[in-house]
Amino acid sequence: MSLCEHALSLFRSAVGTVRPAPMLKRALKLQGERCPQLLVNSRAFPLKRGLYLVGFGKAVLGMAAAAEEILGDHLVRGIINVPLGIQESLQRAGMQEMLLKPHSRIQVIEGAKNNLPDPEALRGASAIQELAEGLTADDLLLVLISGGGSALLPAPIPPILLEEKEKLTKMLASQGAAIQELNTVRKILSLLKGGGLARLAYPAQVVSLILSDVIGDPLDIIASGPTAASSHSVQDCLQILAKYNLLHSLPSSVEAVLSSNPTKPAAAEDYSHVCNIIIGSNTLALAEAKHQAESLGYATLLLSAAVCGDVGRVAVLYCQLICLLCLHLAGLGEGPRGSEVRGNLLQLAAELDIPGLNMAEFLQALQGLEPQKPVCILAGGETTVQLQGTGKGGRNQELALRVGLGLHRARGVEASGLGMCDVVFLSGGTDGQDGPTEAAGAFCSPELVAEALQEGLDAETFLSNNDSYTFFSRFQRGRHLLVTGLTGTNVMDIQLILIRATDRS
Repeated sequence: MSLCEHALSLFRSAVGTVRPAPMLKRALKLQGERCPQLLVNSRAFPLKRGLYLVGFGKAVLGMAAAAEEILGDHLVRGIINVPLGIQESLQRAGMQEMLLKPHSRIQVIEGAKNNLPDPEALRGASAIQELAEGLTADDLLLVLISGGGSALLPAPIPPILLEEKEKLTKMLASQGAAIQELNTVRKILSLLKGGGLARLAYPAQVVSLILSDVIGDPLDIIASGPTAASSHSVQDCLQILAKYNLLHSLPSSVEAVLSSNPTKPAAAEDYSHVCNIIIGSNTLALAEAKHQAESLGYATLLLSAAVCGDVGRVAVLYCQLICLLCLHLAGLGEGPRGSEVRGNLLQLAAELDIPGLNMAEFLQALQGLEPQKPVCILAGGETTVQLQGTGKGGRNQELALRVGLGLHRARGVEASGLGMCDVVFLSGGTDGQDGPTEAAGAFCSPELVAEALQEGLDAETFLSNNDSYTFFSRFQRGRHLLVTGLTGTNVMDIQLILIRATDRS
């Protein structure tokens, strides 16, 4: 198999291990006939009266199908909000296991076109709100949450209109706000986010099963934390709006809510009726990819499951790392060029401040790798793109193209080591959709930019217009696009670097 084939296989393995149905079946069990109990990761919850289910997110349809199969007739009723068109897409892809059976007790509402709140998502959120408000102390509410859940649970505090909240979210995103910042603002302006759903369901027992799509898996941030005590206040929201110079362009309704609602983070004891459990994450996906890479004969290192920051700076980090690995495989890692690259990496890591990444320790581990053995570096997380153009793309495709451009430039540097190695870099979204495109991401090599120029495609021009999808679509008829179709899951993005010494025999 080629490096590209290995990269694709590893990406698919990583995504496969965080598919919702297998994980849900591992986490959720039902036991007992006369006195039934719900077992969640071995913790027992007695079913005293009614068992209800709600959910929202890109992976929730598959989770709900698996849950209903387990719960059977014990489930009284359910409502899930899922992305527009997902049922048809999964049907077309032959993914029957992700679909609800005929005569299901779970109502499906599709909305949030292009991952943005819309009237249909609002209708679903209102139905979920109504169900939660009608529960009693003897009821149990099973909540299924995954990435994309925030856009599928819009319930703005009156008098804020959905269009006003959506416009504010778009303005923040266009300014490069991180997902954590977007969700902080969303939940402060919402009835259901920031623990609102759990408060409405009280005094019922609430059990949430969560697929995390946020760095560090913070319960109050994933899908804007509908069942978790909020760690943020109105003051945090105001600081974010000020950071992106939006305080003076707010709708009057938003100003009214922010000025009249000086809430502070709720105490943890207010949520004693809630149990939040993470059943899948980026870390789990990377662990499976590492296992598979080692079985293919790669010396494998995990960089971080929390890579974040500006896509351009992250691309530079990956380029420098690839150069150092090539120097290592060429036996030049301890020379002057290797020392220079290591210094660059330490400085970049300090600037990016990636949670949990100790670059000095990582470089030490890299030096201990066997010479000549192929290397796999794995990472995950979510970068941010500051939009400057009007092109079409996503953060993974933009990252891959920026890495390709950086490697192209590095090839011209003396003793770069790139000419002595075969290299593939892949970046993909685990949900199968990178931005408003049908691609999950893309992959590149040091030769990509030069080969594209021969086809009349200038990578720099496309990047200046944030038009990475158009570039990859035209280049070699889209052969470098990563197209998986919808995967039914979402645990952020995965990056793979595969490197082996060039066979010169």
